[in-house]
This record gives sequence, C-alpha cells and structure tokens, in this order.
Amino acid sequence: MPKPLVTAIESEKSAQAAHVSSLLRDMIMLAKPRITRMVVITAAGGLFLAKRMPETPALTPVTIVSTLLGLTFIVSGANALNMYIERDVDRHMERTKNRPLPAGRMAPRFALWFGVVLSALAVPILAVGANPLTALLAVIANLMYVLAYTPLKQHSAWALHVGAVPGALPPLLGWTAATGRIDAAGVVLFGVMFLWQIPHFVAISLFRKAEYARAGIVVLPNSVGELASRHTIIRWIFACVAASLLLVPLGVAHHGYLIAASILGAVFFTWGCYGLREGTGVKWARSLFGISMVYLVLLFAALLIDF
Repeated sequence: MPKPLVTAIESEKSAQAAHVSSLLRDMIMLAKPRITRMVVITAAGGLFLAKRMPETPALTPVTIVSTLLGLTFIVSGANALNMYIERDVDRHMERTKNRPLPAGRMAPRFALWFGVVLSALAVPILAVGANPLTALLAVIANLMYVLAYTPLKQHSAWALHVGAVPGALPPLLGWTAATGRIDAAGVVLFGVMFLWQIPHFVAISLFRKAEYARAGIVVLPNSVGELASRHTIIRWIFACVAASLLLVPLGVAHHGYLIAASILGAVFFTWGCYGLREGTGVKWARSLFGISMVYLVLLFAALLIDF
C-alpha cells in the first residue's frame, strides 16, 4: 500500500478516535458527574443507615446495585435534560459556557434523547431491583428538577426551594430502597439535605450574583439584597443543625454522632453568623460554600461510623 495512503488512513483513524473520545467526555459532562456522585453517595448513606433499623430486611446485592445504578441513570438523565433546556442561558455564564451545548460541540437533539433514554432506563431498574415506591419517588424528583426547578430559575428566587426537594430526595430514596416505606427517620434524612441546600446555594449566589444576573437567573441576593440573604443563611443553617440532631432520638444514630453533629453544627452556624460582620464579602461567601461541603461530608461520615 502506498505510504501516502497509509498515512491518510492512519490520520483518519486518529481523527475518528479523537472524535469518539471528545464525544464521550461531553456525554459525561452532560451527566454533571460531581452532582451525580454526590447523589449516589447520599443515597448509599440512606441505604446503609436504614439497615441499622431492626425491622429492615437484609439488603441483597441486587437491591444495592439496582438502587445505585438506577439513581445514577435518572440523575444523569435529569442533568442532561437540564442542560438541554438551559443551553441558551449557559452561554452567558463563565462556569457553564464551555458545556457541550453552548459551546456548539453537540447537537441539542442528541442531549435531549440522551437525557430521556437514561431517565427511562432508570425506572424499571429501580422498580424491579429495589421497589416501586423508590422508582416513583425517583421519577417525581426527575420531573420536579426538569419541569419545575429549571424553568422557574428565570422567574423566581423560590426556584431554590423547589429545586431543593429533588436535591434532598437521594438519602430518602436509599432509605425506601432498603425498607420499602417512608418513615420518620427517612423523612428527617430528607429534611437535613433539604435544609442544608438553602445556605449552600445562597452562598454560591452571593459570590456569583453578577453572573446570575447576566444570565437572567433570579437569586436571593439580586432580589432581596445581600444582608437579607445572609440572614436567610443563618436561619436555614440553624434549622439544618437542629434537624440533624433528631436522628439520635429516632434511633438512627447514637452518642458518637451526637457529639460530632453538635461540633460540626456549631462551626457551621458560627461561620454563618460571621457573615453579618461588616467587611465580609465574596471571600466569606466562598469560604461558607466550602465549609458547607465539609460539614455535609463529615456529618454523613459521622452517621456511618457512629458508635
């Protein structure tokens, strides 16, 4: 075979491989892997915490794998559909303008079908591998995120509270996958996640408020002002910490967790209050965002290794 022809073939194969690799990276980006990973971790926490309750049946490998796989699919699908709907908005924000759709690397129709197919595949996996209740709650979370939270972001700051519902469901989904029911302990896990999200995302909106305004997304600092937003952060941190302590009387956690949750909550709340001092600005908001992440990770760690 002539050398120029061989070189051309090899070049074409290399280009095809690069295209496939780029497409795979963009598909992973559509799924928002960091968000999906957090969902799977918190769902796994709910799954294994439920196992501590005396009336919970033994967890099987099928239940565990089906729950985590099904949630990975349905969350990834919801994230892809969110990116499809927000493709024009994402062009106006620094942190989102390089996503596959606003950057023009992927056809919108591909992202739409990617999200629909993943979401649809998740339902039978969850219904058969876990139970119908878990599948139903996962579908509700998916629809709320895509059809309620995503469009509401451009009209009302209440979108944060609506979006916090599907964001808080993963530990409850893990709980229902293990127990087949909704009970008080599972609802408290949901409540902790719901309450935590408000100060976490208000902190983000404080240091990204200019970007959100440019993109036409309504957030608290741009609608009620910075000071009111900081007071909101304090109130919701207090409620989150109080809810986290309810897991002890419900029998999910014990003295080791109580001590850890109290210390973590005190640090989180104190740093939230520090934001009321004059001169605290973007730097404080960024630090509170980081502390909120550490708080949640360590809180769940304390739950899982409770003694």
